[in-house]
This record gives sequence, C-alpha cells and structure tokens, in this order.
Amino acid sequence: MAEKFKFAPNDVSELQDNYDLVVIGSGAAGLTSAIQAKELGLNPIILEKMDKLGGNSTRASSGMNAAETLVQLKHHVVDSFGDFYNETYVGGGKQNNTELLRYFTDHAALSIDWLADHGIHLDDITITGGMSKMRTHRPASMAPIGAFLVTELLKQVKSLEIPLFAGVKVNELLQDSEGKISGLKVTADGNPKTITAKAIILATGGFGANQQMLAKYRPDLKGYKTTNQPGATGDGIELAEHLGANVVDMDQVQVHPTVQQDTPHAYLIGEAVRGEGAILVNKAGQRFVNELDTRKTVSNAIDELNEGGAYLVFGKAIRDRVKAVEFYDSVGLVTTGDTLEAVAKDTGLDSDTLLQTVSTWNKAVANHNDEALERTTGMDRSIDSGPFNIIHIAPAVHYTMGGVDINTDTEVLKDDKSVIDGLYACGEIVGGLHGNNRIGGNSIAETIIFGRQSGQQVYNYLH
Repeated sequence: MAEKFKFAPNDVSELQDNYDLVVIGSGAAGLTSAIQAKELGLNPIILEKMDKLGGNSTRASSGMNAAETLVQLKHHVVDSFGDFYNETYVGGGKQNNTELLRYFTDHAALSIDWLADHGIHLDDITITGGMSKMRTHRPASMAPIGAFLVTELLKQVKSLEIPLFAGVKVNELLQDSEGKISGLKVTADGNPKTITAKAIILATGGFGANQQMLAKYRPDLKGYKTTNQPGATGDGIELAEHLGANVVDMDQVQVHPTVQQDTPHAYLIGEAVRGEGAILVNKAGQRFVNELDTRKTVSNAIDELNEGGAYLVFGKAIRDRVKAVEFYDSVGLVTTGDTLEAVAKDTGLDSDTLLQTVSTWNKAVANHNDEALERTTGMDRSIDSGPFNIIHIAPAVHYTMGGVDINTDTEVLKDDKSVIDGLYACGEIVGGLHGNNRIGGNSIAETIIFGRQSGQQVYNYLH
C-alpha cells in the first residue's frame, strides 16, 4: 500500500524579507495560483494563518463542474458552455456578474485538462441541484473532491519547492507612493515582520465562520451553525477594503440544506448524496421538495416545515456511489438498518408512510417521471435494496457569495472600477460570480479556473 502523503510547511525562520509574489491562503485557489505562477518562472510563497492547510476547500465533497469535457463524452454526456452558463445564471437569480460567469463557464473544461496534465484526474461525474446534465467531475474513487484536490495540489507545491508557511497572519497590505502593491505586514511565530513584494494574490476564502460579519450583513442568520472551517473569517476582504477595494453582494450568504447538526461539529452532507438518488422526507415520512432544486429553494422548504430539519433517505446502491457516506457513518451521523421499517423506527419516522413514499419514488425512478415534485435529475438508482440509511439534516451557513470586486483578469477593483495595481484575488473571497445562489460543484471549479488565471495575470503584470 502506498505511503500516506504528508506535507510539512516550511519553518517560519526561513521567511525572507522580499518576494516576487505572495499568495495568501492555502486552499485550492491559493495553491493553484502559486503552482501556475511558479511554472511561469515566478518565485511565489504561500502564507496560511491556520496550522491546518487547505481552508474550506478540504470540506468540499461533491465535485468540480465543467462542460464540454472529454470526461463527459466518455460517459456519453453531451454538454455545452451555453447550457452551463444559462443554468448557473438562472440558478444565481440572474444576479451573477456576467463577465466573470462567461469566463468561468468557458474555462472550466481547460481547468479539468490542466489538473489532468498535473496527474490529478477527475474521471467520474455526478450531478448537483440546478444543473440539467452530469457535469460535476470527481475522482474515479468517488472520494470527496476537497481533501483529494488539496492533497494532490500540495504534492505539486512540494515537487516545485514552493515555500509554504503556516501560522502566519497577515495584518496589513502595503502600497508605494503610486498606489502599487509593495508588500505586507505579518505576524510570524508571534513576531511582527514586514515583507516586500511586487504582487499579492488574496485567496483567503469567505466569512462563513465570522459571526460578527454574518450578523452585520445578514442579521436573520444570527445563531445559524456553519459548515465552514474556523479560519473562514473574511480577513482578506477587510485587508482589501483598507486599500479601497470595492465589495459586492455581501448580503448574499448561502445556506446549505443538508447539514447534520446533532453533534457539536456541523457536518455537511454533500449534494452528491441527492445527486446519486437520495430523497428528503419530513417527520411524517413524506417528500416535500424537489431535492435537486437550487440550494436556496431546498433550504427554504426545510425551514418551512418547522420540524428542526428533515431526513435524507437512501439505500445501498446510492451509498456505493458516494464514498463520503462511509466517513459520515464513521462519525455516527448515519442510521442504518436492513429494512426501511427498522430505520424509520430508529429515527422516529412514520414507517407506513415512509414505505409508501419510497415505493412511489421507486416507480418514479423506473418511469423516469416524478409526478409529485417534478424532479428530473438524480433518478438513476432506486431505493430498493438494503441496508437502508437515514441522515437527519437541517440548513446551515455554508458559503458567502459576496466579497471583493474583480475583473476577468482577477485584478481587485476600487469603487470606480479602477485597478489596485499588483493586487489579485481568486476563490471564495471574490464576490459576484454566483449571484444570489451558488450551484453545487461551482466553488471548486472557481478555485482552479481563477487560481490559474491569477497566476497567469501576475506573470503578465511582472513582465
């Protein structure tokens, strides 16, 4: 068996005073931008304030959306950039920044190819809510995308010898007299340090774990649990704002419909579970929503039940298609039984109604016609063979669609749309791409697409 890959960050004593490029954040966006920049001949470093690497990217579970890929064709899925664009636009309430969205949908397939060129293969596909085609790419092992991707990108960082420092907090971004980025002030190992740099890429993520910021922009979400890792506190947004950066869509916060919250830690139950065929039922054992409608619609439907959540129901065939379920089970989130009656009893659901609901659903799958709720996707597997599984879920804060304003070159913009020279941003820190609702599978795609772009555009800027 292959030895498990372990990545050791550089010792902070190696942190020098001057660099071409500083990338702030070690999630998929930051890692990708640093790799791309290094391969173009720059000498980037990556700074991460947390001890744990990978940011929110490590928690992504479903996959990476892209259209017109070779992988799709191998699975007999014929797709188009236009459909990908239109469905994301409709899914975002037609509030998306259309220039960013067009760049995103036109460059996703190239990013799948870029990953493959680096030995990172996403050869399986599934579907998420709001999409009409299977365009959510994931590893053939069907492992959760996030940890897989971060590990593989860290292997690239290691082989390219890109310095990565953990536990380094950035306190301020610096500009010269002409307004160009000139460096940053950090705290490393408890000591203040000033680093000069010609360019900075902000890949610091969103603010889904910052209760104060959430309360400021969305007071109605006060008290909601979050799926975010503790470092997702919006620091990068505030750093950019201090330099006059414009922010957009800050009140657009995505609540993810399926989060298991009965334990002290909230666990996101990935959309792939529904994408592969799971259904949602209320306490009475009845379906109440098209499970693969947009996250916003599904979350609202669960909240409107006023039952403290809902229940995901699925069988062995679906579980076999989503390896993440084994992890959910290992931490005690899944109720399993040989019969539906047994799991219904264990979870307090009405077993007679649940049996009828599942029977009706299985007929809908067989006929590919869900008369009850007009679901049209994620209907390839019925819930007819055990063991059967139920997970209790409820909505939680998941993703912040708002953030700094950028153009398609990932340059950070001021209120008047002028550029802050030398400052770039990619990933969840950016606002505007997703409109009022992010489609599942688009956040990981965004990190690679715009991570690559920021690495390329910094190269242009410095040459």
